[in-house]
Amino acid sequence: MGLFGILLGLGLLMWFAYRGWSVLLLAPAAALIVAAASGQPLLPHWTSTFMGGTARFVTQWFPMFLLGGIFGKMMDDSGSITSIARFLTERLGVKRTMLSVVLASAVVTYGGVSVFVAFFVLVPMAREMFRAANIPARLMPAAIGLGAFTFTMSAMPGTPSTNNAIPMPYFGTTTFAAPGLGIIASIITFAFGMWWLAHIEARARAANEGYTEDETPVVISEKVREQATTSGDFDPSELTHGKKSDLGPSFLFAVLPLIVVIGVNFLMALVVLPRIDFSSAEAALGINITSTIGVWAVLIALAAAIVTVIGLNYGRLGALRESLDAGANSAVLPIMTVASLVGFGAVVAAMPAFNVVRDAVLQMPGGPLVSLVVAMNALAALTGTASGGMAIALNALGAEYMKLAAEHGIDPALMHRLTTISAGTLDALPHNGTVLLLLQISKQTHSGSYLDMVMTVIVGVIISLVAVFVLGSMFGSF
Repeated sequence: MGLFGILLGLGLLMWFAYRGWSVLLLAPAAALIVAAASGQPLLPHWTSTFMGGTARFVTQWFPMFLLGGIFGKMMDDSGSITSIARFLTERLGVKRTMLSVVLASAVVTYGGVSVFVAFFVLVPMAREMFRAANIPARLMPAAIGLGAFTFTMSAMPGTPSTNNAIPMPYFGTTTFAAPGLGIIASIITFAFGMWWLAHIEARARAANEGYTEDETPVVISEKVREQATTSGDFDPSELTHGKKSDLGPSFLFAVLPLIVVIGVNFLMALVVLPRIDFSSAEAALGINITSTIGVWAVLIALAAAIVTVIGLNYGRLGALRESLDAGANSAVLPIMTVASLVGFGAVVAAMPAFNVVRDAVLQMPGGPLVSLVVAMNALAALTGTASGGMAIALNALGAEYMKLAAEHGIDPALMHRLTTISAGTLDALPHNGTVLLLLQISKQTHSGSYLDMVMTVIVGVIISLVAVFVLGSMFGSF
């Protein structure tokens, strides 16, 4: 009965979340169903187990959500994202429209800008390019998705995305974990995606299919907003607050904050913080600071980038306080939504029936790496969010995977990279909030655009995951 309750709670959570219900309401309700089916006391599991798991996630990750939201809003309101996208598209030209859109998407998101912020700049830019090149608009989501939420989200070393950060405290790693494997995965994903985009563009031209546009205005529904914040780190409703500059900076000034993010993150994670002796602070506070160095590096990098973008664009930020407020507010709903999913996972992990699930996962044929890959793919697919599925799995099994890594001589950096890539595959199923938001902003539909998205944001990533798994199994982390 306990196992049935877990499946029932998860099923109801998935079903109603897909229909646009708030996870803030659904997660505790589903957790209570799980507890009731196991004959466990309801109120203690709600106020202690559920809220304990939720609070731990908020405590650990709110600073990153907060700074990431502010940075994305500053980049948007200063016109920096628009300047970067315009520069790349003008240099590459209409003949290389697909490459222009993918690279513009990749550059801004690798530098730390939330995909939700980037979408509202990238989609209008892509629309202009596709119109000029006479490429069907239905292919826009596949191109933007390839650049915005595949390799820059989970594979490229140093990317400050939430998905690349969540494994760090569990494995004691940084965002630069297994850099060689991450670069290989990125190249494979990019190459396969570009091949597919070239293929479908050629097929469309052969069929005399050109650009057509839906003239209706874009309106982000409350349902899509709820679904989007489950899988992202920025509340789309805050994009209309503040004041966006009509004239963006030069390309150099626009891209400099992104360079600061990556550069400062590298220096802090691999050079500065590892050389500082935190032993006295660890003894005084009773915490393991070493495992949080990677998190601190990202926080310092984002803070430095925020100062940089404000300093370079102070005159362009006509409503600085309002923009800062909007950036800060944009972090609240996403982190509470994902944290609620983690709270639900904490209740599931506390049930006696979960021992059966845990043992089945950890004892899966093929060893710890196979178990890790399967667990991350499954939970990301079920929850429709890479960060949520990853956090649930690592919160319940992270310590067990570290123990298995020590027993089998597996480098935690390899587990980190496999975790992030695995969680970024089947999370992009049709109910994923990022997919839904991109389709709505692009004014496209699942029937017209999703198959090509599957090829660029799922199939290509799975191919890269297989390559990283094989190389990691043969040669270890590098």
